[in-house]
Amino acid sequence: MVDMQRHARHLVLPQVGIEGQEKLAKAKVFVVGAGGLGSPVLLYLAAAGIGTIGIIDDDRVDISNLQRQVLHRTEDVGRLKVESAKEQLLALDPNLTIVEHKERLNPENALELFSGWDIVVDGTDNIPTRYLIDDACHLLSIPWVYGSIHRFEGQVSFFWTKENRRYRDLFPEAPPAGALQNCAEAGVFGVLPGVVGSLQATEVIKHIVGMNSSLVGRLLLYDAESMTMQSLQFGALDSKPDVTDLSHAQALFDDPAYCTPRPQQVQEDEVAGESMMQSITVPELKSRQDGGWNPFIIDVRGDQELEQVRLSAFDLHVVHDVADSAVNDIPEGRDIVVMCRSGMRSQMAIMLLNQSGIDSSRLFNLNGGIMAWGQIAPEDIHHG
Repeated sequence: MVDMQRHARHLVLPQVGIEGQEKLAKAKVFVVGAGGLGSPVLLYLAAAGIGTIGIIDDDRVDISNLQRQVLHRTEDVGRLKVESAKEQLLALDPNLTIVEHKERLNPENALELFSGWDIVVDGTDNIPTRYLIDDACHLLSIPWVYGSIHRFEGQVSFFWTKENRRYRDLFPEAPPAGALQNCAEAGVFGVLPGVVGSLQATEVIKHIVGMNSSLVGRLLLYDAESMTMQSLQFGALDSKPDVTDLSHAQALFDDPAYCTPRPQQVQEDEVAGESMMQSITVPELKSRQDGGWNPFIIDVRGDQELEQVRLSAFDLHVVHDVADSAVNDIPEGRDIVVMCRSGMRSQMAIMLLNQSGIDSSRLFNLNGGIMAWGQIAPEDIHHG
């Protein structure tokens, strides 16, 4: 039954109304992770009146989590996150049904755990789990909402086999594990998960009440440092792996490079700083070049930006949103470093290049873009 007073502001919205609020009350949403992304997702789903919320997480609250995992409090340090989360959500609305799973999602339990739920939300953001969610939801024909955070940047999209859009349409295969940084190594801006998680919750609620998801076939990119949002449209990719079981995801879980904890790495959200593609800093790039590495450097900024400030030595210029048009100009066999102003549009260019058939193992995103290069090696920069 709908709490008319609690949800009064929803009920006056024509897009929601009493019918939409009843749909929310009957909905079952499964959230993978109760950390940085899971915190705002769970809080807003609960506040919206989602009747049944599932949570899976085997991690415990650490003091370092509290900078961004706003679902938990200082007195929760040491508690299981699912227990702390359940307590906070029921304090917000005691009419909710919360289903706890004090374990990690893996290929052995994913299909059973996801069965019967209306929609799944990714709140973990580590690469093997992300592919597992995509494959399991594909096999069960369940929609899922993707979110990812790294440093100051976030991504959100909506994937659903029924709409012929999957995560593997963006990234058919996982990037090499050794090139990825975790949250402890790369850092994450504290408020970033709040923005990204709120966007994820928005897509869930819209889907349940019957509004069209605006992120099916679109990847939204948010840059907290420059306070900009951009989006990349993408279609179904014919060359992605044919998923008929969870063997592709199982291979990632079996790969020790992904699933063996590195120094300072902890569970769940601390893996959530992994970027969705290989990245490289300016000092790392210059050091490797000094050692003989000869990558093909592509600048994907706009024409006017290039006229104002440019790298003295780069190999190709193509604007980021048509980067795939230059695929025939890229030599085979060489690694590729893609750069823009700050490192955001270059991610979009890399996605297009990857979709055009360039293997992800060859593609590197330059962290910080030409701004970082100008701070570290201004002698390499030419001003028009």
